[in-house]
Amino acid sequence: MSTAPTPGHGPLTGVRVLELAGIGPGPFAAMLLADLGADVVRVDRPGGQGLAVDPACDVTNRNKRSVVVDLKSADGPGLVLDLVSRADILVEGYRPGVAERLGVGPADCHARNPRLVYGRMTGWGQDGPLAHRAGHDISYLAPTGALGMIGPADAPPPPPANLLGDYAGGSLYLVVGVLAALHHARATGTGQVVDAAIVDGAAHLTAMIHGMLAAGAWQDRRGANLLDGGCPFYGTYETADGRYMAVGALEPQFYEEFAELLGLGDRAAARTDPARWGELRRAIASRFRTRTRAEWTAVFEDSDACVAPVLSLGEGPHHPHLAARGTFTDHGGLTQPAPAPRFSATPTAVRTGPARPGADTAEVARDWAVPGLPTAPENPQ
Repeated sequence: MSTAPTPGHGPLTGVRVLELAGIGPGPFAAMLLADLGADVVRVDRPGGQGLAVDPACDVTNRNKRSVVVDLKSADGPGLVLDLVSRADILVEGYRPGVAERLGVGPADCHARNPRLVYGRMTGWGQDGPLAHRAGHDISYLAPTGALGMIGPADAPPPPPANLLGDYAGGSLYLVVGVLAALHHARATGTGQVVDAAIVDGAAHLTAMIHGMLAAGAWQDRRGANLLDGGCPFYGTYETADGRYMAVGALEPQFYEEFAELLGLGDRAAARTDPARWGELRRAIASRFRTRTRAEWTAVFEDSDACVAPVLSLGEGPHHPHLAARGTFTDHGGLTQPAPAPRFSATPTAVRTGPARPGADTAEVARDWAVPGLPTAPENPQ
């Protein structure tokens, strides 16, 4: 059985968060709140729901506790509302209207706890023509313009895993929203609903690019701009061993150091003439193919040329800088990213491993003073 999160770790110590189980951006947002010290209780469904992996490896459920409640049972909604009465924040990721039909929508929850911050995580948002339609990260990114600006001009836009939509445009905006609303609730005594839509967050992330577009400094097509691979000194290049180096030598002084260390010679002058960028790209690619990734890493590691090796997920934790900072950590046999960001007065930590569905029912019933929680949850995993 997992243990209760250790008190006093992180700036959100003392904040209670109720997470209605789902997948994707909701659990990640709740994990971030838990990493920051909040007491996050995940309400799992009978039989469990989550990633198609062993729950013991689902890092997005670290630093949380879990109870199992069947919201479709007669007493299920009441049990959740008992927890709501003790919570500061609720996170749910159902389609619009589902929480209301289950009896745990904003009106039901605010009737029990007017100070509650009710965080809603969806792809399309709570209203609009597509609000009730299904979708995933890539389909939410597509209409915002964010997906269409990624990748080379002569190939389809690549799926950016689920980092840009689910987590950047979704989870992080939900966390900012619920913490801002919590600040308001503590100042006024009044809670509210936070409607965090991936389409809104992903669109918001393109703010700088829209400004550049309006100023004529960005072309509305892929592979033609400074930051989208159109520029030969901002991109990735294959090395002799089939691996890659990343180049970000944008400023003149950094480019000068890059060109010298790479051995570009007179061809470096093509930097200032976009008509010669194709020529420059070929020259850079040719030079990188002459050595391995490790060899080029050694060439650039003590420079300001803004060049770095492209590492795999398995290699990342062993990068000397990341290892020195403890950017990754090992807990319970799982290598995983450490909590971020860092705090000088209220440091964070991975305190507990992934919560197992229903494993913490007795502790939560005691700590949150909700004695009616079932102590023998159905099908705990």
